[in-house]
Amino acid sequence: MATDLGFLTRRPIAHRGLHGLAPGVVENQPAAFAAAIAGNYAIECDVQPTADGDAVVFHDGTLDRLTTAAGRVEALTAAELARVPFKTTGDRMITLSGLFAQVAGRVPLVVEIKSEFDGRLGLTKRVAELAAGYAGPLALMSFDPAPIAWLKANAPQLVRGIVAESHYAGAHWSRMPVDVRRDLAALAHFPQTDPHFLSWRVADLPSAATERYRGSLGRPVICWTVRTEGERSIAAEHADQVTFEGYLA
Repeated sequence: MATDLGFLTRRPIAHRGLHGLAPGVVENQPAAFAAAIAGNYAIECDVQPTADGDAVVFHDGTLDRLTTAAGRVEALTAAELARVPFKTTGDRMITLSGLFAQVAGRVPLVVEIKSEFDGRLGLTKRVAELAAGYAGPLALMSFDPAPIAWLKANAPQLVRGIVAESHYAGAHWSRMPVDVRRDLAALAHFPQTDPHFLSWRVADLPSAATERYRGSLGRPVICWTVRTEGERSIAAEHADQVTFEGYLA
C-alpha cells in the first residue's frame, strides 16, 4: 500500500481530545483540542450530522448527556447547535470545518463518522467534501462499513479505517442481528471497504483480524480506549498506537 500511514502511529491519540484532566475541558470541545495540540498528541473525535447537512464535532446522537438541551443532534442546524450551552464548559459545539481551522495540520486528526447503520450517507459525503480541502494529516473511520465502502469507491485518496471489536455484545448492539455482528467482527466487508487501518477495542486484543492486519497485510492497528496500565501493556504488545483517555500518555 503506497499510502503513508506513519502519522497514525507516531504519537498517542487523545480520545475526543485531551479532556477530563482540568476543569471545563470537555470531550470533543475546542479546549480539549487545544490541550491535545499543546501536548503534541494526535486527536480522535466524532462527527454527527446536522439538520442543514453539515457535520458537527460531537459523540452522542442526542444532546442530553453533555448539554443543557435535549433531543437529537440532527434535529438542529449547525448554527442552532453552536448556541446550545454545555453543562460544565463555556465552549460551544463546533463544526468539522471549525475543527480543521483550529488544528490547521499541527497534529494528526482521526475522525469517526457516526452512523445508525441505516444506509444514510449524507454525513459521509459532507465529511469527504471537507476532508478533500484539508491539508493536514487526517484519517476517517466508522463502525459502519457503509461509509467506508463509499469512501473507497468515491474518495480513495482519503485514509479510511474501520472501528471494530470482537464480540459486539453490549446493549448498544442488541438491536443488530447476531449474524451481522458476527460479520462485523470477522471483517466480512473487507472487499468493499479495504480499510487502510483498524481501530480495535483494547479489551478484545489480540484478535485474529488484528494479528493478520499487522502481519501479512502490514497495516496499522490502533486501539480504543486505553485508560489503565494493564490496557497500555496489552496495546504495546498487540497494537501500533493507543487512543487514550484520563492520563498523559
